[in-house]
Amino acid sequence: MTDGQSSTPSDESPIAAAVRAGYQFEGPALELGGLMLDATTLSDVPVRIPLAMLNRHGLVAGATGTGKTKTLQLLAEQLSANGVPVFAADIKGDLSGLSTPGADDPKVSERAASVGQQWRATGFPVEYFAIGGEGTGIPLRATMTAFGPTLLSKVLGLNATQESSLGLVFHYADQAGLPLLDLADLRAVVQFLTSDEGKADLKNLGGLSSATAGVILRELIAFSDQGADTFFGEPELDTHDLLRTTPDGKGVISLVELPNLQDRPAVFSTFLMWLLADLFHDLPEVGDPDKPSLVFFFDEAHLLFADASKDFLQAITQTVRLIRSKGVGVFFVTQSPTDVPDDVLAQLGSRVQHQLRAHTPNDAKALKQTVNTYPQSAYDDLGQVLTSLGIGEAVVTVMNERGAPTPVAWTRLRAPESLMGPADPAAMAATVDASPLKPTYADAVDRDSARERLAARLEAGAAAAEREKEPAGDHVGYPKRPRSSRTASRGSGDVVQDILTSPMARDLARTAAREIFRGVFGTGRRRR
Repeated sequence: MTDGQSSTPSDESPIAAAVRAGYQFEGPALELGGLMLDATTLSDVPVRIPLAMLNRHGLVAGATGTGKTKTLQLLAEQLSANGVPVFAADIKGDLSGLSTPGADDPKVSERAASVGQQWRATGFPVEYFAIGGEGTGIPLRATMTAFGPTLLSKVLGLNATQESSLGLVFHYADQAGLPLLDLADLRAVVQFLTSDEGKADLKNLGGLSSATAGVILRELIAFSDQGADTFFGEPELDTHDLLRTTPDGKGVISLVELPNLQDRPAVFSTFLMWLLADLFHDLPEVGDPDKPSLVFFFDEAHLLFADASKDFLQAITQTVRLIRSKGVGVFFVTQSPTDVPDDVLAQLGSRVQHQLRAHTPNDAKALKQTVNTYPQSAYDDLGQVLTSLGIGEAVVTVMNERGAPTPVAWTRLRAPESLMGPADPAAMAATVDASPLKPTYADAVDRDSARERLAARLEAGAAAAEREKEPAGDHVGYPKRPRSSRTASRGSGDVVQDILTSPMARDLARTAAREIFRGVFGTGRRRR
């Protein structure tokens, strides 16, 4: 520890005494760092977060360059070491170094020694993913049917009428035996319904007008231009593959590479919404376990909420509220707490706030709003503390084991033990090649679906129209084709068996299952 720290609990400051008492937990906890009494004085009081409270969600916030990513890395390391799987969106590529032991240098040694950390270079089990295979990682895909009309409507920003109409399109595809596997399938169905050939079917849908169908089609085209085509398709991710541990008990850290994210925020939002909804649908209720089943870290969370519709935000809020009982913790990582809507912010039990800057009137307003979200602080001016934090320092408050907020603590954070930077690209590629998930997800599957079936239907219709134009005499003299002896001799049981095993019957069965299991989030995945 540094000079100036309290030597014994009997003569320590009121802040140190309150923090020491507030951060003593009975169960296992993640070590965040040491309490700072002021800008230069570090105490021996540890600041921690109970492992069992991590499914109560959290926030990591701070200006650019203040150490948010390193905090995320620190938390992911300790979660993995405690057997908790982790999911994180690796936007800048910095988190890929979690797989590689860190480099010991004087700054790291000094930081570790100051907070009493026994630092040891350590690599952790990492699985690399990439949306649609764009980047280095196992491709992540979802079928359009599994995604469902409700979530898609929220991402596209459709109004209530348009959302209802999109639901009719999905219903029509289900009833017509037109599997919606990718974005091209859905576009093909909408295009068919707005064409001359599909006018009758469009009329039978009742609540779907041609004008609304045209709006939906235009939004789908714009969504495709953002790169959404790469996300939808098969094979679809089984979200249980994010809940893995290694044979020695460490949680697997799943990192999703998101190249060019700023140019395609809708794809990011789409992926997160579907993933959360799918986990919520599949995972059983576990109440309050000793440790989470999975912890999500959503870096650059402002992209998730920027320009989001009211319905989209309501869905996020509902998911955050309810998924806690499934054992899933959600941490939002962003520059300012004001990036997160109030209804979501109210659900976040743990706060790790790095330095905030107040260079403009808007910054000052955001600072004041941030201070007001904290429990009563023993610091005379918490706003001044937030603007004077150094790199790798944060103001922390978490939920204790009783569910009450801990005292606000100015904390010097520990140093990550893995590489604080991108991993070697060759090592990442080798990890992907050796992944047990690669045989399942590496190659895209383009099976017979709505697009192909509609094309075949239109082709058959055109051929029938051509035959009707032929002179009637061309067919005179052709006898009726007799039933073969094999067909004639078959019993009714064989015919029923053929019907039950036909592709049409299988599609009808899938349609029935989708209607049953498509729940409150509008997803069509069956419970595994």
